Amino acid sequence: REPSIDLLQAFVEHWKGITHYYIESTFPPGMRQQVFQFFSKVLAQVQHPLLHYLSVHRPVQKLLRLGGTAPGSVTEKEEVQLTTVLCSKIQQDPELLAYILEGKKIVGRKKACGEPTALPKDTASHRDKDCSHDGAPARPQLDGEPCGAQALNSHMPAETEQLDGGTAESNLITSLLGLCQSKKSRVALKAQENLLLLVSVASPAAATYLVQSSPCCPAIVQHLCQLYRSMPVFLDPADIAALEGISWRLPSAPSDEASFPGKEALAAFLGWFDYCDHLITEAHTVVADALAKAVAEKFFVETLQPQLLHVSEQSILTSTALLTAMLRQLRSPALLREAATFLLGTDRQPEAPRDNPHALYAHLIGHCDHLSDEISIATLRLFEELLQKPHEGIIRSLVLRNLEGRPYVAWGSPEPESYEDTLDLEEDPYFTDSFLDSGFQPRAKPRLAPATSYDGKTAVTEIVNSFLCLVPEEAKTSAFLEETGYDTYVHDAYGLFQECSSRVASWGWPLTPTPLDPHEPERPFFEGHFLRMLFDRMSRILDQPYSLNLQVTSVLSRLALFPHPHIHEYLLDPYISLAPGCRSLFSVLVRVIGDLMQRIQRVPQFPGKLLLVRKQLTGQAPGEQLDHQTLLQGVVVLEEFCKELAAIAFVKFPPHDPRQNLSPAPEGQV
Repeated sequence: REPSIDLLQAFVEHWKGITHYYIESTFPPGMRQQVFQFFSKVLAQVQHPLLHYLSVHRPVQKLLRLGGTAPGSVTEKEEVQLTTVLCSKIQQDPELLAYILEGKKIVGRKKACGEPTALPKDTASHRDKDCSHDGAPARPQLDGEPCGAQALNSHMPAETEQLDGGTAESNLITSLLGLCQSKKSRVALKAQENLLLLVSVASPAAATYLVQSSPCCPAIVQHLCQLYRSMPVFLDPADIAALEGISWRLPSAPSDEASFPGKEALAAFLGWFDYCDHLITEAHTVVADALAKAVAEKFFVETLQPQLLHVSEQSILTSTALLTAMLRQLRSPALLREAATFLLGTDRQPEAPRDNPHALYAHLIGHCDHLSDEISIATLRLFEELLQKPHEGIIRSLVLRNLEGRPYVAWGSPEPESYEDTLDLEEDPYFTDSFLDSGFQPRAKPRLAPATSYDGKTAVTEIVNSFLCLVPEEAKTSAFLEETGYDTYVHDAYGLFQECSSRVASWGWPLTPTPLDPHEPERPFFEGHFLRMLFDRMSRILDQPYSLNLQVTSVLSRLALFPHPHIHEYLLDPYISLAPGCRSLFSVLVRVIGDLMQRIQRVPQFPGKLLLVRKQLTGQAPGEQLDHQTLLQGVVVLEEFCKELAAIAFVKFPPHDPRQNLSPAPEGQV
C-alpha cells in the first residue's frame, strides 16, 4: 500500500523550489528571446507613435542594456531585429534618436534653445505627464558647450550614470557596436547598416552627444586597431594586393584566391577599414570629423606609424603595403584629409635642400631610396596611390609648392629657339669628346615658337619628337618586334588624362604659367625632396632592377598627367631655359642617354643582346641570364618611357581647361 502524501505540503515544497530557482536565476530559458521578439513586434506593428513616451523608451533602453555584450550571445538574432525596428522608426522620424539615446532630456533642452521638438500633438501632453515624475534640476550650461550637448548630459538617471562612467546611456549605440562584431555575418552586416543609418540621421545635438559622451568613435577605432594587431607580423605585398576589392558588405576573402597565412584576418581588417571610411562618408559632419580624427590619432599615429618607422624591413614592407591598400579603398574626404596630413604634414612653404621636413614624410622619401628594392618599390607604389586621390594638398605638398613663381626658369634669358640652344651638350661633363666621336649627335630641330605659347600644332610636334627621338636608333628595339607602338600610348594617356582632369576640375588651376615678375627677388630653386628622389632614381635607370624602374617611371608618368601649367612646363617642356644648377626631367633623361652611349661601346653584340632581352621581357624568349642584363633591361624601359612621355605631352596640347567639358566626380567620393 502506497504511503499517503500531504498534497498541500508537497505543493508548498515544490512552489518554494520553483520560486527559489527563479530568485537565484536571471531568466527562464528562452525568455529573453521572447521578450526581444515581443518588443520588436509591438514597436513594428503599432502605428501610433510610442517611443516618445517615457514609459516606453526607458524600458527599451533597459532591454538593450540587457542584451549580450560579448559576441556569440544567444540573443544576437533577436537583438538585431529590435535594433532594426528602432532604426526604421528613427528613419521615419529622426527626432526619435534623441529619445532612444537619452529621452526627454534632449527635447526639454531644445525648448530652452528655441529648437523645434517636432512631436505629435497627441503625444505631447502624455509626454509631459511622463516627464513630470522626474523633476531633477538641470545642471548649469558649461561655457562654450552647445545647448544640445547640455540637454543630453543633464538629468542623468542614477542607474545609467553608474554604468561605464556615465556613457552607457547610449544603449542603442553600444548594442550595435557589439553586434557589429558578431561571428554571424548576417547579424554583423545588419548591425553595421543600422549604425550607419543612425549616425547619418543624427540631429546636431545628438551628433554632439555621440562624439562627446558616448563610446561610439573610440570603440569603432579600437576594433580597427585590434583587427590590425591580429594579423601576422609579415604579409607578402602581393598577397595584400590580391585582396583588393574587399568591402564591408562582403568582408570575406574571395574563395577563388590562393590561400595564405593571415588571409581571413587581413580580409576582416580591410573590411572594417572600408566600413569606417563609409561611415565617415555618410555620417553627420560632427561625427564624421570626430571619427576621422580618431582614426588618425589612434590608428595612423599610435598603431601604424611605429611599424612604418621600424628598423625591421619586414615591418616596413608589410605596413607600407597595407597603407597602400587602405589608400586605394579610401573614399571619404574627411579621412583622406587626415591621411594626407599624417603622411605629408601641413607645411606648404617651398622646400629647401637641408630643411627638416615632416618626420614621417622624410622617412618615406628615404624608403623610396632604400637598400631593399622591395621596400623602395612598395613605398613608390604608396606615393603613386596618393597622387590619385582627389586632395589638392597632396600634389601641392609634393610638387607644386616648389614650382610657384617658376624659379626653375633662367632669369633674363631669351626663350629657346632650337633644340641645340636648350641642350648645350659640349658644356655637359657627360658629353665628352670621345662620346661625341662615338657617333651620337643631337638631331637638328626646326625653330620653335616660345615655350609659353602652347596653342600651335608645330609646338606639339616638336615636343613629341623631342621625346621620341631622345633614344638613339641603335638603342631602340620595339620596331623589330611589331609591338605596341606610340599610338597605343596615346590612347592610354588620353583616358588617364581625362580622368586626372576630372579629378582636379574643381581646384581652379590656371591655364597658363605665371608670368615671370622682374621685380620679384630671385630665389634658388630646389625641386623638393620628392622630385629630387625621383630624378635621382631616374638617373640610375641603367643600374636598377627592371621592376624598380617600372615603378619609378610609373610615378613620374602620374605626375606628368596633372594639367597644371607649371608641372607641364617643368616635366614635359624640353625647351625651357633652366636656371643655373637646375635640372628637369628632360635634362635628366639627356644625361642618362649620354651615359648609355658611352657604355654601349663596352658591350659586345649590343643590338642582338638588347633585342633578346626585349623578347625575354615580353615572354617571346626563354629567360636565360645574360651579361649586362640590368643595363639592357634599363634601356628597354627607357625607350618605352620616352614614348609614354611623348604620348602624355601630345594629349595635353593644346592645354585643356580642367574646369570645362569635364564632369567632376560625385561629391564625397574619390
